[in-house]
Amino acid sequence: MIRIFALIILLIPGFLAAYGIKLMRDMVFGILQSPFPYLWMQFLAGLLLFLLGLGFVAGFILYRDRKRNKVQNRFKK
Repeated sequence: MIRIFALIILLIPGFLAAYGIKLMRDMVFGILQSPFPYLWMQFLAGLLLFLLGLGFVAGFILYRDRKRNKVQNRFKK
């Protein structure tokens, strides 16, 4: 049951990162989404979503690997 919760916790930032990629791609092709008045604002929001989602997933994996001693010496605390 705990593994299912961990999977759900990882899926939410993953979906946010995917949506951020979609927003950035739409800006490149000139497609303006409804909540954003400008293309550059849409790109910045997409970049922010992508970086936050990727950072959360990467931090989770690093935390898990540190706990299991599977990281190099420079990543250990």
